[in-house]
Amino acid sequence: MTTTITPVKPTEYQPLHDISVETFTATFGAVNTPENLAAYLAHDLSREQLRRELADPDAQFFFIKQAGQLAGFGKLLYHAADLEIQRVYIRQAFQHQGLGRKFLEFAEQEARQHQLPKIILGVWEHNDNARAFYRFMGYHRYGEHTFDLGSDHQTDFLLEKEL
Repeated sequence: MTTTITPVKPTEYQPLHDISVETFTATFGAVNTPENLAAYLAHDLSREQLRRELADPDAQFFFIKQAGQLAGFGKLLYHAADLEIQRVYIRQAFQHQGLGRKFLEFAEQEARQHQLPKIILGVWEHNDNARAFYRFMGYHRYGEHTFDLGSDHQTDFLLEKEL
């Protein structure tokens, strides 16, 4: 099957919002309180917030499509010293088909094209599957920070990969 990764246009905020809510809820809904999940979705993944993020000149969202179907999305943030993978989510029906790997490889190409020597990302300390995947892809932990999901202060491990 053909996989394509294309930039999200500012006018595509609605499908970006829909897939953001769908994938975040599928990934983290069962392990957070309904109140904290609702607060995060209403603030951090609101249509208004996504419009602001789409307008950020240092950020770029990408749709990941498999055989023409919207399978997931990713967000890259371009810094002076590195490229940050800020989000990468794949719909449940498309998981375990290598799409996450393809997006990470795409991010590496982007970093090299922009002459950035490394990629960084954050991953929730309890997301064991994602942590194992990133380790397999060559990322290692260099720190941690707090991620607020509603009123819950969670810990994200910070990972990096030198290119």
